Amino acid sequence: MSLSSGSRAPLDWRFSQVFGERAPGEELQDVDVISAIEFDKSGDHFAVGDRGGRVVIFKRNDTKNATNEHSSESQLEQSDPPFSWHPEYQYMTEFQSHEPEFDYLKSLEIEEKVNNVRWCAASNGALFILSTNDKTIKLWKVKERKLKKVKEMDADPHISSENALLAERSFVSETDKTSDANGYHLEWTNKVAKQSLSSQEYCPGIANVWDDAQSSCRKIYAHAHDFNINSISTNSDGETFISADDLRINLWNLEVSNQCFNMVDIKPANMEDLTEVITSAEFHPAHCNLLAYSSSRGFIYLADMRQSALCDHNARILQDGDSQGFKSFFSEIIASISDIRFAADGLHILSRDYLNLKLWDLRMESKPVKIFKIHEHLRAKLPDLYNNDAIFDKFDCCLSGDGSHFATGSYSNLLRIFSHGCGSEEGVTIEASKNPNRKSLLTAAPRARRSSISNLARGFYRQVHENSSSGSNEISCDLSNKLLRLVWHPTANVIACAAGSSLFMYYA
Repeated sequence: MSLSSGSRAPLDWRFSQVFGERAPGEELQDVDVISAIEFDKSGDHFAVGDRGGRVVIFKRNDTKNATNEHSSESQLEQSDPPFSWHPEYQYMTEFQSHEPEFDYLKSLEIEEKVNNVRWCAASNGALFILSTNDKTIKLWKVKERKLKKVKEMDADPHISSENALLAERSFVSETDKTSDANGYHLEWTNKVAKQSLSSQEYCPGIANVWDDAQSSCRKIYAHAHDFNINSISTNSDGETFISADDLRINLWNLEVSNQCFNMVDIKPANMEDLTEVITSAEFHPAHCNLLAYSSSRGFIYLADMRQSALCDHNARILQDGDSQGFKSFFSEIIASISDIRFAADGLHILSRDYLNLKLWDLRMESKPVKIFKIHEHLRAKLPDLYNNDAIFDKFDCCLSGDGSHFATGSYSNLLRIFSHGCGSEEGVTIEASKNPNRKSLLTAAPRARRSSISNLARGFYRQVHENSSSGSNEISCDLSNKLLRLVWHPTANVIACAAGSSLFMYYA
């Protein structure tokens, strides 16, 4: 697919489904907040992880689509609005991926929150998925099966089984009725025939058939990260994956859980010389030797494992030269990249920092191809955003299968969608709600404790700038309601986004 700016019509987005919508006034529980979403490569399943350590899997439901496919052409032509196919999903299964732990050696509490979920290649009809919290990665196998319930016999006194009939009248007992040549009494054979014809509903049979999925943990990859894991990514070879924390990226084999290879290490000899941390990492969609990772300085590093075993010193650097001019106190904070995603063509990368969504061409290192402004209206309010920690929020980004449309989240539960070469520069803004006119009732979730290296400096800087704030009540958007997690269907124009504990799906 190409990202050329051809003449394309902008997408018309509509609400599709919602999962986990709360009733008005219902309090939001912190353990129910969605922390990760991911489609599999086919788009038939997607997984959702939350702060309570649970992973919920949904599968595509073709019941409605099958009905639409059998509709007559005249009905589809007369339908208003025009018929548009889009996949719909239903609940499949869920399992507890992680439990809260405590590291007694480091006196560190480890949360159960699922930071990332990634799908692996399916095998023998089973699904495989990786999930991680701050320290431990687990490989799960999910196998779908059909369960059948056997209907028990109805103990009707007027209906006799074959054994009861034999006990009631034996073959050797005398009777007035004549017998057949084979020795069976006509009375007995008539009873059996009558029972089999008129009383079949009392015989044992299959009462109910339903689908069920069984999940089991196959591998646990632990004790390899000193700092919190911020991302995992599966390789196109189907055998390996990477896990990244603030200072290191490790390469794992799916079949080997007791050892890994450290391929990126930016930890300096003296921690006082630390200038940046790793914020996200992603494998190339087609070339198993290439990967990209982003940093808190706004750089994207493209590494080739064929050139060197340690990839941190032999990487190409994508950086926005135009943003390296004027520097302010908040420049480094807002430049930090929270998420990167490869396009399906493998030639472009989408990145998200606090203010902007940027599209990069791997063949052009000096500046991004396109910049979409997300929070430009908040630039004047950076001191207020800093004092209430909102400036450290990490928003996801995603792009369509053809690489021409991009999406990310914002405050007030807003979904921002942009297109390359068509539509307005402002893009499309959708409130993540079943009823956009309804005022959101989500409550602010408690902040997670700061255990990342990138958060260590917050306390000092807060004291310096605590008097520069004019009050967060002047910020127009609702900072307590934020759309951080979202993902795009790999083949269809369908977006799944999380607002608190609710999952909303839209299609175009």
